[in-house]
Amino acid sequence: MQSRIKTHTLLAALIALAPAFSQAIDGAPPAATSAPLPSMPLLPLSPPATAKLPTTELLPASKVIAKPAVSEDAFKETDVWGRIRTGYAIPDVSNELVSKHVSWYSARPDHMARTTARASRYLFHVVTELEKRGMPTELALLPFIESAFNPQALSSANAAGMWQFVPGTGKDYNLKQDAFKDERRGIVASTDAALSYLQRLYDMFGDWQLALAAYNWGEGNVQKAVKRNQAAGKPTDFESLAELMPAETRNYVPKLQAVKNIVANPAQFGLHLPAIDNQPYFTAIDKTSDIDLAVAAQLAEMSMDEFKALNPQFNRPVITGNQQTQILLPKANAEKFNLNLAQWGRALSNWTTHKITSARERIDTLASKFHTTPEVIRQANNIPNKSVLKAGSTILVPKISSSLHVDIAPEVADSAVVAFEADRGGKARSGSRIGHYAQAKGGNAKDAPVSLVKARVPRDAAGKKKNKQN
Repeated sequence: MQSRIKTHTLLAALIALAPAFSQAIDGAPPAATSAPLPSMPLLPLSPPATAKLPTTELLPASKVIAKPAVSEDAFKETDVWGRIRTGYAIPDVSNELVSKHVSWYSARPDHMARTTARASRYLFHVVTELEKRGMPTELALLPFIESAFNPQALSSANAAGMWQFVPGTGKDYNLKQDAFKDERRGIVASTDAALSYLQRLYDMFGDWQLALAAYNWGEGNVQKAVKRNQAAGKPTDFESLAELMPAETRNYVPKLQAVKNIVANPAQFGLHLPAIDNQPYFTAIDKTSDIDLAVAAQLAEMSMDEFKALNPQFNRPVITGNQQTQILLPKANAEKFNLNLAQWGRALSNWTTHKITSARERIDTLASKFHTTPEVIRQANNIPNKSVLKAGSTILVPKISSSLHVDIAPEVADSAVVAFEADRGGKARSGSRIGHYAQAKGGNAKDAPVSLVKARVPRDAAGKKKNKQN
């Protein structure tokens, strides 16, 4: 009996000391190497439940160590950066390219400050989703490389959003791209799609570095490179395949490693990462009727820039209403939104649609009909100057008395296109979905290390170029 009491007392003491012990480990500086390593946990990290690891990475049953039954709260972090460091699980790369990119980031504290400021809105959500799936948490840093955490980023290959999906891959992962929204930019939808895609690539290659290379270069190209080295009797790890890769892909994993090293110990590189509270930055609000972006921001008591930073997928001045549409707001602003909405008492949207039935319908005539100006119609629909609308186009126009309380029908929002051509015999430009000419052209040019907003080439599983989709 006495022995049992002593055992229980010892276990209680160990559990009580666990947080302090964990903090001591997390606070220890990494070894002074060219590629500094984060503090590592004492026990092996559990691989994702669906992961296909090479047999060399599996431990024999006799050597598997059981994890102690310690409360999850005992290791709870107060800073999201700490959660990311704790979950590092991708093998490190240490080479000249890593050193080059560490130097690039270290020499640009302004770029790092802008990027981390944007990331502070999204990282809690991304890390939480990675942990739910049992995936390495350094994958949360990938948007540093893809977009500098700018959800409005657009590459020359039409890759959009924080995770830089091309239209075809976006469609493959159910990211809706229609007249009124592009979910490649949406924070929640694109993160879910990106993590699903990365997990699929890891299941395919059994190696996170190759999965990352495939995310950038296409799985078909990585498969061909693997087969080529296998046929030559050469290794098939990332660094052995690097000479077969284009420069962008060859630099891709080293760039992520550079950011990973900096996050592991920013002070070592003369940088400071502002703390990101380990709690949700935003919450989702359901909506079932049309609402203008300006009205939604006003009800939430937010600036338009801050509202769009959380809801970048909406391309038009109006958010069309259906049961699957949500808007993201910080918790405090969500409460203000609901309170102000209950007291609003006015129309939530000032926009409806109009279908062009004849090429004779000119923009100045439409402006007069809908009590507005040609400039308002052109701006709302991204119609260039000195161009005319073609028959069959569906455009946004201000509501008039007959449509004040009528929402835009879902089937109209899903199928609307705008087509136009140059006026007075100019060169025709037609067939673009509404919104595609309005996309932001990426972030600040100063934010682009080498190929930050990248020109990813969409490829199918066989490595062939996909047809460009509008």
